[in-house]
Amino acid sequence: MITLTLIGKPDCHLCDVASDVVDAVVAELPDALAEDMEITELSILDDPALYEKYWEKIPVLLIDGELHGHWRISPDRLRDALAEKAAGTNDAATSDDAASSSEAGTAAAAADLAEAEDSAEGEPR
Repeated sequence: MITLTLIGKPDCHLCDVASDVVDAVVAELPDALAEDMEITELSILDDPALYEKYWEKIPVLLIDGELHGHWRISPDRLRDALAEKAAGTNDAATSDDAASSSEAGTAAAAADLAEAEDSAEGEPR
């Protein structure tokens, strides 16, 4: 599940535009991905902590709780971020296998490099 949180306030033109951008980008996504997405809109007027943190930056878009952007939300940048998140989500099941494989490959490459350096020590440069 990917969570998009749009933080703004009522009667904020940029907030309305950002909401439209989020809706349009999500509408373009494949159904399976769009259905696995939760969109929440919060107002800085309803939460003093949000107000304190973001009042100068609204609208603010968070993806899974991490700051994605503020003021003007780029559709292209949002598409790229969601594609990257979706790829990471799909790869999560195999990430442990990939990490183990990567570590083994790195260790083998380091051993090969050390062996090459050892054999090259006797050769003139």
